Amino acid sequence: MPTLLLVDGSSYLYRAFHALPDLRNAAGEPTGALRGVLNMLRPLRETYKASHAACVFDAKGKTFRDDWYPQYKAHRPPMPEDLAAQIAPIHSCVKAMGWPLIMQEGVEADDVIGTLARIAAEQGYEVIISTGDKDMAQLVNDKVRLINTMSNEVLDEAGVLAKFGVPPNRIIDYLTLMGDTVDNVPGVEKCGPKTAVKWINEYGSLDAVVANAANVKGVVGENLRKALDFLPLGRRLVTIATDVALAEPLETLTWRETDREVLLEQFRRYEFRGWLRELEGGGDLTAARPAAASAAPAPQAALFDNDAQRKTYECLLDWPSFERWLAKITAAPLTAFDTETDSLDSMQAQLVGLSFSVQPGEAAYLPVAHRYAGAPDQLPLDEVLAKLKPWLESAQHAKVGQNLKYDMHVLANHGITLRGVQDDTLLESAAWESDKSHDLESLCNRHLGLKVLAYTELTGKGAKQIGFGEVEITRAAEYAAEDADVTLRVHNILNPQLQTEAGLQRVYRDIEMPVLEVLWRMERNGVLIDSFLLAQQSDELGRKMMDIERQAYEVAGQPFNMGSPKQIQELLFERDKLPVLKKTPTGAPSTDEEVLAQLALDYPLPKLILEHRSFAKLKNTYTDKLPRMVNPQTGRVHTSFSQTGAITGRLASTDPNLQNIPVRTEEGRRIRAAFIAPRGWHIVSADYSQIELRIMAHLSGDEGLLGAFARGEDVHRATAAEVFGVAVPEVTSDQRRYAKAINFGLIYGMSAFGLAKQIDVERSAAQLYIDRYFARYPGVARYMEETRALARHNGYVETVFGRRLHLPEIKSSNVGRRQGAERAAINAPMQGTAADIVKLAMRAAHDWLRDENLHSRLLLQVHDELVLEVPDEELERIKTELPLIMGGVAQLKVPLLVEAGSGANWDEAH
Repeated sequence: MPTLLLVDGSSYLYRAFHALPDLRNAAGEPTGALRGVLNMLRPLRETYKASHAACVFDAKGKTFRDDWYPQYKAHRPPMPEDLAAQIAPIHSCVKAMGWPLIMQEGVEADDVIGTLARIAAEQGYEVIISTGDKDMAQLVNDKVRLINTMSNEVLDEAGVLAKFGVPPNRIIDYLTLMGDTVDNVPGVEKCGPKTAVKWINEYGSLDAVVANAANVKGVVGENLRKALDFLPLGRRLVTIATDVALAEPLETLTWRETDREVLLEQFRRYEFRGWLRELEGGGDLTAARPAAASAAPAPQAALFDNDAQRKTYECLLDWPSFERWLAKITAAPLTAFDTETDSLDSMQAQLVGLSFSVQPGEAAYLPVAHRYAGAPDQLPLDEVLAKLKPWLESAQHAKVGQNLKYDMHVLANHGITLRGVQDDTLLESAAWESDKSHDLESLCNRHLGLKVLAYTELTGKGAKQIGFGEVEITRAAEYAAEDADVTLRVHNILNPQLQTEAGLQRVYRDIEMPVLEVLWRMERNGVLIDSFLLAQQSDELGRKMMDIERQAYEVAGQPFNMGSPKQIQELLFERDKLPVLKKTPTGAPSTDEEVLAQLALDYPLPKLILEHRSFAKLKNTYTDKLPRMVNPQTGRVHTSFSQTGAITGRLASTDPNLQNIPVRTEEGRRIRAAFIAPRGWHIVSADYSQIELRIMAHLSGDEGLLGAFARGEDVHRATAAEVFGVAVPEVTSDQRRYAKAINFGLIYGMSAFGLAKQIDVERSAAQLYIDRYFARYPGVARYMEETRALARHNGYVETVFGRRLHLPEIKSSNVGRRQGAERAAINAPMQGTAADIVKLAMRAAHDWLRDENLHSRLLLQVHDELVLEVPDEELERIKTELPLIMGGVAQLKVPLLVEAGSGANWDEAH
């Protein structure tokens, strides 16, 4: 049977570009995508022995889908310049390797592939499509199958059903319901894979789902009904065309001769030395590289990966193997370490197993609590931990891990304090490449070119997901040992890179790593809440919401669901004809908070809806939820702090988020009042005053700003005096308010339009104020212009301490994206420096409390504030000395001012 091999070249491009590190030749030209594409193409020709083949790429310009839907792919960022620079050499090398290359204007690569697949299947060919694009699953039939070179996955009809939950002939329905955020194709809001599969299996098809839309209950049913008008167009957009008029007929797609001269020229230029030696020695680049010989299996069943690189993974089920590995980690200069547990809640998770790696390719998994029918005997947990405890608690035995803060909690749950935490790949990645993803799977793709086992491949998903302790031990060992192994390998790549950049090394070594332990201790401490007070507040909020509902019904002249955007749209825009200020992606009038806030200035109903939403958010997010999050063992609420949640280095708080409690309203402030100190203690809040403005003065070196801070003046009043040309005592409250908006607005790159909107003046007046500001503070104007220029040149900006904040859109051809990046370039150094200072303050406060043997403890970090729990006998000392310690962590051109307050609860202290 003849075979047609089709490669989705556009999918290859992006996968290779994002999977590999920033590789370059001596001339500085990027080479990673080129190397990755050729590496993926190379084995295909020999592996599948196809008689016909093509590598298909997207052509430039619009396609027929853009005519159907102008917003199609509108949110996609432009191709990164480093990738664009590699397109021509990729095309050149692909053709030189003998691949027929197709780029057809007016259609997408998918449509060319779809048409070729249909024609070939009808003519009796076997069709193999190499892609990572899930949309291609709609093409699968008894003659067409998909292969994924990254995961070695093969999808035939049964494989599609097993992976997606629907057969190939229902993939279009499945994609239509979910939509495609990458291509900007809306689906049914909040309809994910599980819901789409459920509906299709229940009703049979998309058409049947639409016909039964009125019967679908709940919010998702309401969302389905809102989407009905768009679904037919959505289905057309996600359907791959199979009737394209082909510029390259099937019969012409036979293998070409290899052009060795072109390959030699390209490999020399891009410094692919291994391939160059192979070609010069007479080798054939169209053949797969011969597999390396595997070493003999180690005891307890060694495992090997698919790229022929030797991996020796052991599962430790007896004492001799355990003792052998204990000797290894005890002697090793550095050990990669990981835990497997029965829960994602770090405060309650219990050990299921531990894994170790001492050198790349060599790792072991130690199971201790796998419980399923037929599970082999495992070493007893208590005895294992007793033998491991000296090593785990030894500061002299260096350890590296991925997000070791979690593992520290897990071990603490078992009475062990992990010490010797030398490195963390999560934090190494965040310091080295702040704008990228830092999860282990992404790190492996990017730096090792490896596809690792995913957790859900072992445990499943959703309602049928099993705990890790129920995973078959051999499979669990492969996953857990691989985690330790690749963590060590990623560390061996990232750590030397960090050491080449003094600023990044300082951020990682002096700020992020020490703060890891501080955050662990803060999370462990938790915070005490008054559940009774929150219950009272919840009841009050509920009554206020009911009162607002009654008022809203009176204003509207009818009852309606205040949580339904569709009903609110109908009332405000269809019935009352209020002005449409913004539209949703489907073209419907938006009812988001920004729109309602603007309409509330002139109309009563939007104001009531907005108030109702704000109370509902407080009730659902805090007053109802916080009491349910009290840990039964500690009686406290334990948030989790992430060091990698923002490229600026600011911390993020989750489960629960205690950084976003609103404080501008009385109701929000009352929630803070429920965060209390135990009897005989106080809550202390230590807050940096105007830290970002002080950093602006330092970075810009502007004499006017520096002088105002040095003299201890009210900087907003001083700015108002400069801008409005009056003496400081004569500044009015409105003028000070305007000056405050200018001071903070310029930090965030606010335009004259934005300022005018904020302070409610004409745009020309706002522009005049900004012009006067820059005339009085020329150093600020100079700093902003120089920073924008530096960002355009380097692609990043830096904090005072050397944290690098990457701005991938700074050279974008899209004006809006480029201007957004320019605003970020001005703000990021200030936000990032503030984040660095706060982290330094946390470290200094933690060390001071420990060294002085004080009982006070850090609880929370919120924006520029530290919150502590302080025994009464230490209160005055903390309030006196802590501000001095925090103010002394950085030497700027202006003093850092810290104000400390105290009270029985957080609201009183703030």
